[in-house]
Amino acid sequence: MRVLLMAVLLLLGSGQAPVTAAGTYELLFPSTALKGLEAVAAGRESGQNTLVYDRLVSGAAESQMDGRFSIGLKVKPDDKVTMALYQGTRSRGLGEYPASVGNPVIMFFLESVLADIAAQSGGSPFYMRNRIKEALLKDGQVVSVERQYENRDVAAREVTIRPFLKDKARERMGRFSELAITVTVSEEIPGWYYSLVATVPAAVGASKIGYSHAITLDGKGEGRR
Repeated sequence: MRVLLMAVLLLLGSGQAPVTAAGTYELLFPSTALKGLEAVAAGRESGQNTLVYDRLVSGAAESQMDGRFSIGLKVKPDDKVTMALYQGTRSRGLGEYPASVGNPVIMFFLESVLADIAAQSGGSPFYMRNRIKEALLKDGQVVSVERQYENRDVAAREVTIRPFLKDKARERMGRFSELAITVTVSEEIPGWYYSLVATVPAAVGASKIGYSHAITLDGKGEGRR
């Protein structure tokens, strides 16, 4: 996972859809995403160096992590960022990354979505990974929106890509060809990302719901994680 997380660093721009690929890259993967989050010395906690995200996955394969989780991200000295995944009393470290490359939550999100849809569809994760990476390097659909953060409306941009929309293997992918990935970003949001959402509709006539994977900023403050 670590290799893809670092290799997939790409994306985003401003205004209404579409924007250039270069603008898309800069908007989705800014190296300054963690700017303003204070790094604190070991042994001290600060609300200014911690972000907490709510993660909700539904419709994933039984072998994947389905349910509600939280993700804690902490900026540490020496240009390091750590991430951990929490569910109830359980926790799992998600690695340590250079803060200078941006917020790693987007890379974790993309790799998790890839694992989920590959497990459900039975398709090649390598093929799907390449299509997602190609989509990230192409023009994205961008819409200016407003989102509420800390009881106020903030200007944001909502970017959507559909990796398999024109794929040559689209017919064989069934409902997974309809995968849509939407990322909402804002300079006024700590950590840059307000939400990251991937959706796949349910199969026609199926009793089960479609697939949804959403990571949303929950807070920034002391003692969260």
